Amino acid sequence: MIRVSRVGVVNGAFVLFAIALLGRAAWVQVGQADRWRAKATGQQKVETEIPAARGAILDAAGTVLVESRALVRLDVAPPEVKERRLLADALRRVGVPAEFVGRATDRSRKWVELPGRFLSSDVDDLLKMRGVHPRPVLERVPPSTDGLRRLLGPVDNDGRAVGGMESALDGMLRGTPGRTVMVKAGRGGALFSPDERYEAPAPGRTAVLTLHQGLQDIAERALSDAMRTLKARGGDIVVLDPHTGEIRALASRRAQADASGATALTEPYEPGSTLKPFIAAALIERGRVSLDEVVNTYNGTWKANGRTITDLHRAPAMTFAEVIRFSSNIGIIQFAGRLTAGEQYEALRDAGFGMVTGAPYPSESSGRLRPVREWSGFSQASLAMGYEIAVTPLQLALAYGAIANGGELLEPTLVKELRSDDGKVLQKAKRRVVRRIMSEETARTMRGLLREVVTSGTGTGANLTTYQIAGKSGTARRVSADGRGYQEGSYTASFVGLFPAEDPQFVILVKLDDPEGAYYGGKVAAPVTKAVLEAVIAARDAALDPSKLEGPPLRIATAASVAAETTRAELVEAARVEAVAAAEPNAPYVVELGAPVQAPKRVVTARPVPDVHGLPTRSAVRELHRAGFRVSLVRSGDGMETSPAAGTVLPAGTTIRLAAQR
Repeated sequence: MIRVSRVGVVNGAFVLFAIALLGRAAWVQVGQADRWRAKATGQQKVETEIPAARGAILDAAGTVLVESRALVRLDVAPPEVKERRLLADALRRVGVPAEFVGRATDRSRKWVELPGRFLSSDVDDLLKMRGVHPRPVLERVPPSTDGLRRLLGPVDNDGRAVGGMESALDGMLRGTPGRTVMVKAGRGGALFSPDERYEAPAPGRTAVLTLHQGLQDIAERALSDAMRTLKARGGDIVVLDPHTGEIRALASRRAQADASGATALTEPYEPGSTLKPFIAAALIERGRVSLDEVVNTYNGTWKANGRTITDLHRAPAMTFAEVIRFSSNIGIIQFAGRLTAGEQYEALRDAGFGMVTGAPYPSESSGRLRPVREWSGFSQASLAMGYEIAVTPLQLALAYGAIANGGELLEPTLVKELRSDDGKVLQKAKRRVVRRIMSEETARTMRGLLREVVTSGTGTGANLTTYQIAGKSGTARRVSADGRGYQEGSYTASFVGLFPAEDPQFVILVKLDDPEGAYYGGKVAAPVTKAVLEAVIAARDAALDPSKLEGPPLRIATAASVAAETTRAELVEAARVEAVAAAEPNAPYVVELGAPVQAPKRVVTARPVPDVHGLPTRSAVRELHRAGFRVSLVRSGDGMETSPAAGTVLPAGTTIRLAAQR
């Protein structure tokens, strides 16, 4: 029997421990080498994400609406700081709060993240100091106007889109972040390693919208002025090209401060009489009516199915053309009765109502057009007057675009192009026809009827003295907040204009919610359309092609041509303008052209050049545009001066040279 001493046991234990230790060391160094090597690398290296520049958003002319700019955030490692007083002074100069200045110079703290973002040029002195560590960040520079900010939507501090076009195009605008790796050095420093891979960030694509900044600015200011003057609760203006479907301006505004987004696409409303032209087009297209056909309008009061229908313009009878011109509810209901319920529904559905337009915008509303099986006995009459249906301003503008372009309903275009960061066009929008909703002949007939609405009907408030405009006004009662009926004394006033009347370049829709005082569309919305058009004609950069307008804006008539061409409507209009000029000394001047003749002469408006001395450049340009003049900026002089001088009476559309401050 072998006897083992206690010393032998202890020695054996030590031997076994040594063998186990060596085995474990071998396993760690050989079997787990990759694992521990990766862990060591992670402790020795710092990987930093480099943010990618978000793509810019441009208007149709290439003007930048929103873009990103490079900034830096600053972190401080107080133990590394050598000159605390210099650091504190530099931090105060760039506006760092005193609380954080104290933290940054407190050696007991290991790391301090300073608030705010800075331009590199503003913190150049700080970046040279030991212990100051910059972090690159990108800031989204917002658009210049409130309307564009609501339409395009915000981006949060981390570069994530929150809403609007930023959200709709996020996949295109958002780039791919890069990465860089630095090796930790002694005393907490870090160095770039040539052995480590650097991945550059890939910037996002650039989006070119169909919006035109000049026209957008005109629309936003016109809407703001109208809401302030009429004390309306909200409003929308849509301007689009009826031949391409491109949206040129989209202004939305609400009285409540928390309103956001493009309500012209998201908030439907009952359109009232602006829907009547599509009932009329359906009748004409099917050969159910002639323009000179007369219907009894009962002097403006008529009972149908137990309901009393009234007309603002009272007459014992009207032709079909007059029913549209004077917006007769009684007349259109009787004519609409010649359509079956299915035909009426089909006409409205084909015009694009009750379905989304396809605009690339989040939360677009489809509106409401109930199927025939859900109609009541009075639904056909209600729909003929523009009730029991809800449309968005964009839907209605596109439907009028079909009247303007010869009968084709187009899909709206809001994004014109997508470009790479080097400017190469990657994707380009194409004109897309949804369907033909009327023949070219019917569309031409409707333009003629709508032109009469403006010249001598309910839309005279939109009438221009230089060019012809076609359009239709609408006034509708507003649904109460609980949705159970109509709110007493609350109305939506609207007007849709085609400019110019014969070959329209623009469809302009103006909608005002609950204006105080006068509330008829022809009285409050039509003049806003006129104001927009006057500014567009006067501006050089508002997306209008003057060469395609129907003839010169001013024409001097001879005595013979006046006597031969002056119609009864023109004589009435001439007398009205002269009367207004005599009664209102501050109104635009009336200048008579041609030799004195027996017949009344054609008249054209001319205006005095406004005094803009002392105004900021933007305000001066706005005042000249409102007065109906074109503007040419000249960078010279010590203040705002015009040539010709203020007070000079000139025809509308004259170019005024504006000498702005250097």
